[in-house]
Amino acid sequence: MTRSLPSATRLDVTGYGYQAEDFHPAGEAPRPEDDPRRWFDHPERPFELEIGSGKGTFLIQEAPHRPEHNFLGIEWMMAFWRYAADRARRRDMQNVRMLHADAVEFVRQRVTNESVHTFHLYFSDPWPKSRHHRRRVIQDATLQEFHRVIEPGGTLRIVTDHDGLWEWYEEHVARCPLFEREPYEPCVSAKRGELVGSNFERKFIPKGRHFRGMTLRRK
Repeated sequence: MTRSLPSATRLDVTGYGYQAEDFHPAGEAPRPEDDPRRWFDHPERPFELEIGSGKGTFLIQEAPHRPEHNFLGIEWMMAFWRYAADRARRRDMQNVRMLHADAVEFVRQRVTNESVHTFHLYFSDPWPKSRHHRRRVIQDATLQEFHRVIEPGGTLRIVTDHDGLWEWYEEHVARCPLFEREPYEPCVSAKRGELVGSNFERKFIPKGRHFRGMTLRRK
């Protein structure tokens, strides 16, 4: 457990935190009963999904500005997942849920067709070594999966500060005919000069780190 986070015994994820390992085995294709929109009191609302939520700062800030939308954050690190779910619970955020899972695997196995209004991918791990590039979230295959689950006209929003990862994004998007690229607009909850408003961004803006974003709209 990282020192900056409370002990797990002080965190309560009841009603807000889900774990992929608790689900029944996945089928050959996503099934209606797997749909994560069912975890919300109003599953009919537009559904937004963040990959790599960390401590949940983006979700905690953004969700109150858009109470008519539901937000699911997926985080692989157990400590961060528990902390983010507990933050949402303490604030009684009915439109936020957290999932501990491999995000790409969950999307492929559990997310139904045309069910996601917006994907958020902010400051994803760049996996800088060449032998680890296969672990990056954006791949030719994952772009096809995102296209499958995003509703018509929905978007995939991407931000990074890593030059190598940005080049990777540019290359993959350029050869993908499934999305229309648009200028990136900052999140509703971002402050002046921010693209997202995450802890990471606020830590490195004063140090002159360069942040870039793109929006991909499903054709």
